[in-house]
Amino acid sequence: MEARPEQGGWRGHRRTISISPLRTPSARSRRGGKRETPREGKEGRKEKEMKERGKGAGRSVDERYTQWKSLVPVLYDWLANHNLVWPSLSCRWGPQLEQATYKNRQRLYLSEQTDGSVPNTLVIANVEVVKPRVAAAEHISQFNEEARSPFVKKFKTIIHPGEVNRIRELPQNSKIVATHTDSPDVLIWDVETQPNRHAVLGASTSRPDLILTGHKDNAEFALAMSPTEPFVLSGGKDRYVVLWSIQDHISTLAADPGSAKSPGSAGTNNKQSSKAAGGNDKTGDSPSIEPRGVYLGHGDTVEDVTFCPSSAQEFCSVGDDSCLILWDARTGSSPAIKVEKAHHADLHCVDWNPHDVNLILTGSADNTVRMFDRRNLTSGGVGSPVHTFEGHNAAVLCVQWSPDKSSVFGSSAEDGILNIWDHEKIGRKIETVGSKVPNSPPGLFFRHAGHRDKVVDFHWNSSDPWTIVSVSDDGESTGGGGTLQIWRMIDLIYRPEEEVLAELDKFKSHILSCTS
Repeated sequence: MEARPEQGGWRGHRRTISISPLRTPSARSRRGGKRETPREGKEGRKEKEMKERGKGAGRSVDERYTQWKSLVPVLYDWLANHNLVWPSLSCRWGPQLEQATYKNRQRLYLSEQTDGSVPNTLVIANVEVVKPRVAAAEHISQFNEEARSPFVKKFKTIIHPGEVNRIRELPQNSKIVATHTDSPDVLIWDVETQPNRHAVLGASTSRPDLILTGHKDNAEFALAMSPTEPFVLSGGKDRYVVLWSIQDHISTLAADPGSAKSPGSAGTNNKQSSKAAGGNDKTGDSPSIEPRGVYLGHGDTVEDVTFCPSSAQEFCSVGDDSCLILWDARTGSSPAIKVEKAHHADLHCVDWNPHDVNLILTGSADNTVRMFDRRNLTSGGVGSPVHTFEGHNAAVLCVQWSPDKSSVFGSSAEDGILNIWDHEKIGRKIETVGSKVPNSPPGLFFRHAGHRDKVVDFHWNSSDPWTIVSVSDDGESTGGGGTLQIWRMIDLIYRPEEEVLAELDKFKSHILSCTS
């Protein structure tokens, strides 16, 4: 007999705390340390990789996935699997729209990287996020990998000028979104006021609400928005880190009311914007602003940037020169601190702890995540991390601190794994069921192995604790454009041990009374 109240109760068969199976290395990797777009992957990668992997490796991926799926009822409180029509390189939560008894409705931002038969798009979706301890365990693992999820509904489509490489929302108003494409410009969109478009071949691109100019070469991936002020940060192939304030656009309109009728006339370089944002005339009519500052310190492409959580004037960047650089806009355009050899290879991603401004995470092509303390960044002229986290078998693509607990963060990689870590667990002797995992790296306490190829992006949900959206480029395995998953691990894994044991003990007593 199963004891499972309709809400807030316990699922009787969940008694083991574990983590999902470890995954062996994938043959897929960056070429020369650079990111590949899905278009490049579809055209040139498939045959080569199939030869490299061989049939045996393909079977092992399927075996690992089958094993993971069998553990879903044990490991997860909720999981939704959504097969994409086209690949997406980014996924971000938008505002929460509605709260109900058993689920919440929330915006989700995605993209569609097409093969040219239809336009590339920025997609605004509505997601039904099921609340904790509501979903039946036997239901969450019964999904079809080749089907769309009933929890994810497309709400609006914006025809994007070029492929969407990166999406970032403005923390103060998550209806305002910035995107990177294969151009020097950053595009700003008000997703609520943008018209819904039908993405058909030959359709004109949507018109960005604002274009941020200043890069001299393509800026494809490095993009951030400040949590304290409406500031935008970008990095590119020109090795520059560029800073803008969206407020400058509002100030321009206030100073010249006539510019509101003709947005291309207020500080806009129409020719440059049109060319950089895809060569569409309507896009070129969008207003543009120039940067507050341009910062040069990297010797190669800037791959990621992030703001200090407490100041829009402080930020950091990482690049293919293996450097981590901290900047302070108040002191000039030179690096405040430059960390040489922060990793042993290109750096792909960086994140600054919102709870502890001294801690910074970096992820690299050397397969590791490193945690730095900004008070003591170097030793002997090279990077000196507080700890190096070794839990991936391929290049790390994304790192992000949890909004729910200051010591917890996630990392995703080309090995198809999304790891969840707690740096406070390092060095602590914990003798629980969950810790008895052979060769488990220090600090690692959960592995999400639901993707079958590289996990290109993920995002913690600040409105629904411990809920994550992740997206992977595994279209070859799923018969679609990749996989979007929204999931939340079971709370027995991260709650205090004393609470968990007490609850299990109560459940044990309940079962004994039922059987008697």
